[in-house]
Parts: sequence; C-alpha cells; structure tokens
Amino acid sequence: SGDAITGCEIFTEKHFWRIIFRKLKDPVSLNCQHSFCSSCLKQFWEQSKNKNCPICKRKSSMEDPRVNFTLKELADSFAGRQKAASCETEKGEEEVEVVCREHKEKPKWFCRNEQRAVCAVCEFPHHHGHKVVLIEEAVSELKEQLKSDLKSLQDKKKKYKDTENTYKDVVVQSKKQLVATERQIREEFNKLHQFLKEEEEARLAALREEEEQGATTVTREMKMIEEKISSLSDSICAVEKDLQKHNVPFLSSYKSSQSSARAQCSQPDPQLVSGALIDVKFSAVILDPNTANPWLYLSDDLTSVRCGDTEQKLPDNPERNTNYTNVLGSEGFSSGKHSWEVEVGDHPSWTVGLAKESVNRKGEFFASPEHGIWCLDYRSGKYTNGLSETVTEKSLQRIRVQLDYDRGKGIEATHTHIWKYSLTFKSSKCDIKKK
Repeated sequence: SGDAITGCEIFTEKHFWRIIFRKLKDPVSLNCQHSFCSSCLKQFWEQSKNKNCPICKRKSSMEDPRVNFTLKELADSFAGRQKAASCETEKGEEEVEVVCREHKEKPKWFCRNEQRAVCAVCEFPHHHGHKVVLIEEAVSELKEQLKSDLKSLQDKKKKYKDTENTYKDVVVQSKKQLVATERQIREEFNKLHQFLKEEEEARLAALREEEEQGATTVTREMKMIEEKISSLSDSICAVEKDLQKHNVPFLSSYKSSQSSARAQCSQPDPQLVSGALIDVKFSAVILDPNTANPWLYLSDDLTSVRCGDTEQKLPDNPERNTNYTNVLGSEGFSSGKHSWEVEVGDHPSWTVGLAKESVNRKGEFFASPEHGIWCLDYRSGKYTNGLSETVTEKSLQRIRVQLDYDRGKGIEATHTHIWKYSLTFKSSKCDIKKK
C-alpha cells in the first residue's frame, strides 16, 4: 500500500538500503520522481484502472516510465555484495540466519518468479500473480536440482580424471616405446654396419681376385712370349752364322736355317689377351618390375625379391613372366665381361643365372640352355645346372655370376668354381632370379 511504501521512507539510510534496494527490480521513475519496480508498477496500474503514482496519487502522463539507471546501478551493486557475502558464507563462514527486520520472523514462502524467500506479512501481498510455494518445498526441489548438478560435476570430474589417467598411461607407454624403438634402431644399425663391413670385405676380395686373375694371365702370356723371344733369338743367331759362311759350307746348311726361320715367321703375331687389365665397377642389380611374376614382391629399391602369399593384380604386359615365378634384371649385355653377386641365404629354393632377352615369358619352358637359360638351381637340398646335373655338395650363401660375353662363359659361386658354360652368344642377356 502507499502507506507502507511511505513508511519505508522514514527509515534510516541503513534501513533504506536493506529494504528498498532489496525489493527494487528494474527500477523506473515517474514525473513526480517516485521510483518503483517496473513489474510492480504495471501490476498496480492494472488493478487500479488508472495511471496514478502509488505514493502521491499524481497522474502520470507516461505510458512507459523511464528507467532510473542510477537507482538500478545502486540496486545491482547491493545485489552483488549480497551475492559475494553468500559465497563467503559457503566458503566456511558461519551461516547467517535471515529474518525479516520488521517482523523478526523467518521467511516461510519462496517466490519462484524472483527466486527468493519472502516474508508472509510484509512482502507476500506484493507477489500477487507470482508463483509462491512453501519454503520447505522450494528448498527440497532446489536441493534435488543441486544434487543433480553435483552429480553432473562429479561425472565431469571423473571424465577429466579418466582422461588424465589415459594421458599418464600414454606418457608411460611412450617412454617404453621410446626405449624399445631406440634398442631396435641400434640393433638394426648394428646389423647394417655388419652387413656393410661384410659387403666391403666381399667387394675388396672380388677386386683382389680380379687383379690376381689378371696378373696370372699376364704372367702366363709373358712366359710364353719370353720362350718365343728366346727361340727367335736362337734362329736369328743361326741365320746370321750361315750368312758368314762361304760358298760350299753355306750351301750345305742354309736350307735348315731357312726352313726354321720361315716356320717361325709364319706363326701369328702376339696379341694382348682380354682380362689383362682390370676394369671393375660396382653397381646394384636393378630388377625390372615389368617382368616380375605377380606372385613376386620386389623391394622398394628393386634390388631384392621375395615370393608372397597373395597374387598381385598386375597388367599382363608382353615383358611379364606369367607362367613361372621369374623376374629379370633391368639391364642386358651384348659384349664385355660382367660379374654380379646374389645373396641366396637359407632360402629353400631358387634359380640364379642368365637368360636370353627373347626367352619365353608366357608358355612352358625348362631352365636349360636349350630354352635360352644358363643357371644354377637349388631344389630339395641339391644344386644342379640347367642339365639337371648336381654341381656341388657345398652349402652356398652367395652366388657370383660371371659373364665373359666375348668368350662365351659363365656362371660361378663366390670364391669357389661351381660350373662353367661354354657357348656362343648371339643376343643380349639379362640376369634372372626365380624364388
């Protein structure tokens, strides 16, 4: 009522802050300078059927009273301090019991519209049209809501805790993986170092062997030439002696010297044999993927091959071997002397050797010279040539293929002669592997 509101104005400044500011919500001011809650003023005007000031009864000319921003800021500031005080109480201060300063009673009702407790005597009439319930009912409902929020917070915390534990497990696993990977890298590089050392020794041995073979050839040829020079020197001395003789003695001996000289002169002049000079260059045998059988899997660098468990879907181009698990080298030879090595290890079956470029790649054929293949074959623990003849009983780990195209010879194992073919080449050759 107007008297009740007017009565508030005679309170001390302290009471004014405690009562008026606590009630004001969206304050508006009339031309008479009186201020009210916007919702309360509208409700009062609807009930009184006029637009008079609830205090001075002066008629207002404003349809929508203006907002009193100064009072709004003061009310908001007060509400903020009240909220801060409430938070401090939650942090551990002794809870302060709220009572109505006018009636000294605990609030028994709760306004759901304004979300606060109200006094049943002095405030209840101002909440006409609001949804008001007993404070115990409101507290019970709000506590249930808060319990639900608490459970959501606990669930959220659990999820973050689980994620934290997962990250901890990831860190532990990463460290374990780091140690294991470091060990694996060191082991792999140790193997690589060992392989490179063995490869270096093998290549140096091949170079020395090549030099020794050349030196042996030169020594043999020089010995033969020295013998020829000695024989020619004897013939020259004999002819020179005959030329010093007079008529009858000369006629009796010249025919023998002449026959010997003419026989020696009719022999061919000396020729430098091939292989006297070493010409060694090391390069990897690059396999031709276009010739590989679909069951064969080539390494990324195209220097090794293995037989897989699944047939690959590859184009059936003319170069591809489709009937047998073969693959050819990418380089062919039509002259010169060549050598390459193949690591066969402990593989249960393989074929290594030479093949004509025109070898049959689609139909039936045998790994034999008759079909354009010169090879060493390993099956059922036996090493055989293309003629099905056993050539060695030794266990081989590395095969060296030596091709002397001009002489028509090849194939050997590293440091141990296994088998030598003698033939006449009329077309280029490629190396062949079969696993």
